Amino acid sequence: MRMKKYTRTHEWVEIEGKMATVGITNHAQEELGDVVYVDLPEVGKEVKKGDVVASIESVKAAADVYAPLSGKITEVNERLESEPELINKDAEGEGWIFKMEIADESELSDLLDEQAYREFCEQK
Repeated sequence: MRMKKYTRTHEWVEIEGKMATVGITNHAQEELGDVVYVDLPEVGKEVKKGDVVASIESVKAAADVYAPLSGKITEVNERLESEPELINKDAEGEGWIFKMEIADESELSDLLDEQAYREFCEQK
């Protein structure tokens, strides 16, 4: 079963079984502007929910990317090293940042569904 969830720090998470693909939301990339550099996490690194795992630099600002769940980084999107603009072109698709193995599925309950995330963004 596949499901997509969102964080209050503007990451999206696509969950399939014990694996999760993570990136920043379209809303976040619009706020950042043109992305020029992505500092990717290390494959094999164990992270706790809320840890800073990556950073993104744009012409306007820099932003941290937080682990939406605890687990282990299993893969990074190496295309972002030479094509950071993928985040602007397709933030919630080809512009994914990392994949991870989920350590604690109970943390999923803290994530927002699409409707709740949209409402959260509108409140700002």
